[in-house]
Formats: sequence, C-alpha cells, structure tokens
Amino acid sequence: MGSIQESGWVWRKLLLVLSQLIVYSQAFYLPGLAPVNYCAKGVIDVQKCQSEIPLFVNRLNSEESVIPYEYSHFDFCQARDKYDTVVENLGQVVFGERIQASPYRLEFMKNLKCEKVCDEKVYNPKLKEDKQKLNDLKRAMNLNYYHHWIVDNMPVTWCYIVEGGSVFCATGFPVGCFVDSSHRPKDACVMDKRYKERNTYYLFNHLDLNITYHSGQGEDWGSAFQDRGGRIISVRVTPRSINHKGAISEESCTSNPEVMGIPSENEDEIKITYTYSVTFTQGPENIRWSSRWDYILDSMPHTNIQWFSILNSLVIVLFLSGMVAMIMLRTLHKDIARYNQIEAGEDAHEEYGWKLVHGDVFRPPRRGMLLSVMVGSGTQVFIMTLVTLFFACLGFLSPANRGALMTCAMVLYVCLGFPAGFVAARLYKSFGGEKWKTNVLLTSMLCPGIVFALFFLMNLILWYKGSSAAIPFTTLLALLALWFLVSVPLTFVGSFFGYRKRCLENPVRTNQIPRQIPEQSIYTQPLPGIIMGGVLPFGCIFIQLFFILNSIWSSQTYYMFGFLFLVFLILVVTCSETTVLLCYFHLCAEDYHWWWRSFLTSGFTAFYLFVYCVHYFVTKLSIEGIVSTMLYFGYTAIMVFLFFLLTGTIGFVACFWFVRKIYSVVKVD
Repeated sequence: MGSIQESGWVWRKLLLVLSQLIVYSQAFYLPGLAPVNYCAKGVIDVQKCQSEIPLFVNRLNSEESVIPYEYSHFDFCQARDKYDTVVENLGQVVFGERIQASPYRLEFMKNLKCEKVCDEKVYNPKLKEDKQKLNDLKRAMNLNYYHHWIVDNMPVTWCYIVEGGSVFCATGFPVGCFVDSSHRPKDACVMDKRYKERNTYYLFNHLDLNITYHSGQGEDWGSAFQDRGGRIISVRVTPRSINHKGAISEESCTSNPEVMGIPSENEDEIKITYTYSVTFTQGPENIRWSSRWDYILDSMPHTNIQWFSILNSLVIVLFLSGMVAMIMLRTLHKDIARYNQIEAGEDAHEEYGWKLVHGDVFRPPRRGMLLSVMVGSGTQVFIMTLVTLFFACLGFLSPANRGALMTCAMVLYVCLGFPAGFVAARLYKSFGGEKWKTNVLLTSMLCPGIVFALFFLMNLILWYKGSSAAIPFTTLLALLALWFLVSVPLTFVGSFFGYRKRCLENPVRTNQIPRQIPEQSIYTQPLPGIIMGGVLPFGCIFIQLFFILNSIWSSQTYYMFGFLFLVFLILVVTCSETTVLLCYFHLCAEDYHWWWRSFLTSGFTAFYLFVYCVHYFVTKLSIEGIVSTMLYFGYTAIMVFLFFLLTGTIGFVACFWFVRKIYSVVKVD
C-alpha cells in the first residue's frame, strides 16, 4: 500500500514539474531574439524597459557588384567611437557583415524634425584626398549601393510602389541615385521627378524614419508602460536629397526643399550636411511583435511564390518517383522469381541479363581510393545539410538570427569529420585497399582543401579591394584551427574505427578473370546515362534554387526552410531512384562498371546547377566588372562542388545498397 502511495506521490511531482516547464516555455525565446520593451523617458523602470533605441549600421552592398564595403569605407557621418562594433558570430564574419554603432540617436516616443547628424562635410575636388572621398560616393551611387541598418534586430526598410500598384519593401535603402547622359535614371531617381538633371549624382543626405510600435494593449506589461511604452514592429525610411543652405531648421527639411545635385564633372567646392527626422506611429493592434517580419516577406515581388506551380512540380516529381519505384519493384520481382524457380529442364537454369555479371559486379573499381574519399566527404556534406535544414525548420536559424545558418553549417561540417573518415575507410577496405594512411589524409585534406583554396583565392581579391567580405586574418587562422585541430583529428578517429571493422562481405564471389563487356547501345553507354541521370533531380530543385540565388545575390530574405527541407528529401529520393534505375539497365546490358557511374549519374545534377547559375547571371543580374564576375563564379564553383559531392554520394549509397540487395536474394550456382 505504501509503495502505491509513494508511486502516486512521484507521479504528482512529475506532473508538477511538467506543468512548470510548460509555463516557463511560454516565455522562452532564442538568444538574441527576445522582445525589448521601450518606454518614454521618465517612466519608472518597473518592466525593465529602456528609452534609448540603438541604431546600428551594417555593410553596404549592390546587385551590380559582388564587392560589399563597410559603412566606414565611405565618408558618411561616423559614430563618436569609430571602433564601437557589435560582437558577430562566425557566419556573419564569413558573409562579410560588419555591424557598427551609428551616429544617429533615437529615443522612444521622441519625434525629431530635421536633426543634424554631424558637422558639415566639405569637399575640395582640387585636393586628392577629398576627390577620392567624393569619387567613392559617386561610385556607390553609380553602382546602386544600399545601406543596411538595424533597429531592434529589425532591418530598416525602404517601401515604395512598384508596377501593378503593390508595395515593395526592400531591406535597405540606396546611397543615392545617378542620371546618366541618356537621361536614364537609376531606380531610386525614378521616385522623385526633381532628380532629372543629366550626368548628375543625387546623394540622399536626409532620412525620414517612421518607427511603428505596438502599444501593448491587452498585454501584462503594467498600466504605466501601456500608456507610454511599447515594442517596435517596423522601421521604415524615406531617403531624400536636400541642398541645405544656411542654418538647419524644421522648414529646411519639410517645405519642399531644393535637391542637391552633384555634377559628374565638378571642380567647385561641395558642402554636404546630413540630417534626419523621426516619427513614432502606433501600429494596429492586430500586428504583434511576433509577426513583425510579415510585411517584409509578403511584399517582396520575387517571393510572392506561385504556390500552385510549385505544388504542381512537386506532384510531378513524386509521381515520376513512384513510377520509377513501381517499375523497379515489379521488374525485379519477376527477375528474382524466375532466377530462383526450381524446375526441370535446362532453360530454367539459363542465365541472362544482370545475373550473368555476378562474378564481376563487386570487382573493385579503378581509382577506388579517390572514390572512397569523395563518398566520405559527400557523407559529411549530406549529414551537415540534413541537420542544418532540420534546425532551420524548427526556427532556430530564422532570418532574424543573423549568421546563424552559416555558423551552424560550418560548425557541423567541422564536427562531422568522424563519419567522413569512417565511411571512407570502410569503403576503401572493402575495395581491398591497404594504404589507409593515404586514405585518411586525402579524406581530411582533398575536398576541404579544394574549397579552402577557392575561398582563400577570392579572399585575396577582396582584401585587395578593401571589401568588408574579406575575412580578417585572425578569423582565417580560427578557420584553419577548426580544420586542423578539430576536423582532421575526428577524421583520423573515424578512419581508425572504420578500418578496424571487419571487411564488408560481398553476397557473391568475384571471378579472377574479368568478363568481357559486350558492345553497348547508345542508350547504355556511360556518358548518355550520366547526362540523363541528372535531369530529373535537377527538375525538383530548380524552382527553389531561384529563391536561394535571390537571397544570396539580390539581398532578399529567404525564409521557406520547411519547404526547402521537403524539396531536399524529394531530391534524395529522386537521386536514389534515378541512379538505381539506370544502374539496373546497365547491369542488364552486362556492363558491371557501376561504381563510378553511380556516383557520377546523380552527381551530374551539379552540372545542371552550374548551367542554371550561368543563366541566372546572364538574365537576372546586372553585375559589372571582371572582379565581380570572378567572385560570382568563384563562389558558384564552391557551391557546385559541394552539391556534386552531396548528390553523388546519395546516388552511390543507394546503388551500393541496391546491388548488394539483389545479388543476395538470387541463387548463384
């Protein structure tokens, strides 16, 4: 009886702990993503609110140039402490983000009218230093460089009306605009008809900031806080060019001021004054802090996804995959049943098709060392991609958590050296290889070395250009330390355990003398099969690929990780089934060289990826300059190479399992 009471007491305590966890989970936020309560100056800080709103500046980038620059690269108004920067994670540093404090001062519920930012900037074109600063600003306007500011972990957006009457909100705003000799204005100059002089630059030196906040009505924030406090839900900016003359006053910014045009060829002294205005607006009650990113994501024209067409393509891919699976199962079932039937007569025991090559199908391939190394590295990339997308689906790697996606991917890749070494050593041993030291060195050095060499080469170019995307030397040393002190030892440990395990036993014996392969038709030759093998896998990713490239090269926010994870799973299934189907056809044609062909068949999807990236570069981007072109194709080469390892490994593993399976269920005399 006492034991029953004791067990009941334990269950009650367990339920109490679970209820407390549920209560506390309601207040759980990811690090850096918790809401911040702001209140007007003078409100008692009972809710731990703050009145000052920090405004941070990030790098400046352009769709016409791959080279981003730090905010301090240009002669804008700087913060008092120039080196007052924000601690950034590894992903932000690798992507070239440089977040710094700004000279703009914002205070909650305090409206400002034409506030001066810093002392007047004076440029004398006859002085070399001033001329260089002015040329940097002109180049930024000519290439349509964008500011990227951050307030309360939200990007400052520039919203304007596009064709069709819809509103587009860009995450950033232009430095200025330029009207060339043919009277063709840049995008920003189209917004105001006053920007019309030819060969003239219009620097946006005045900003109208509109900060929308949620008042907290209905929330348990306290009555005093509800009256004079809230949470920021959006920050929108309207950039303008103003030629300030005389003293700065409210009228000089509001009464349709004169625009400030900088002629392309100018020899006169130029004076620029930077100003800004701030207006606080209470937002609608139905927009809460948790949904404040929606207006950015919903307004992007390229992310207004045609869900019907995407779902239609998914249905087609799934239908084709089902057809492939059905054909394979029915055909194989008949073959295996025919081979295993025990009947009188010689015809029942006559071998043909894929059974004829049972004595050669497991013959070790040429360059088995290289194949095992690439499969091991592909396994590393596959697990990294799978785990990263899984965490992204859970919301841990959302766009609000800057750099988290890249940081997670890089840390996972480094820590997954163990499975890479294990798979490479296990496969190499099954080939009868004995140079295990060479195998582990190549596994830990070859593929990561190719990626690092390309990355370092582009980093040298960015260093030379003074770009913010150039990795600092200390960060480069940290990446090398992660590689040599973490990834390489883990690869050695994995290879040690993989090579110690017993060799994989093949289901059939291998003949000593290789069988002669009959003449193949054009459809069963290696090259046509490899070319055809990558079409279907690429067909299930090219729509999603468009949005991924937009997020990388067009500064658009990617947030559809759930759909991306689904597409990734479909890619795995499609690569596997396509490779298995083609492998079966080649075995039926008595061609037993399937090792490399299975890797290259699905890996050829990377070739179509490269072709699509070239098409995207030609049709969607307006990148200018040989350096930017080199950087684009350099980063594309890294992406294509990793995708080649990923898809090739998927096809190889599926084909490896398939071949072992079918030859283990037939009776071989």
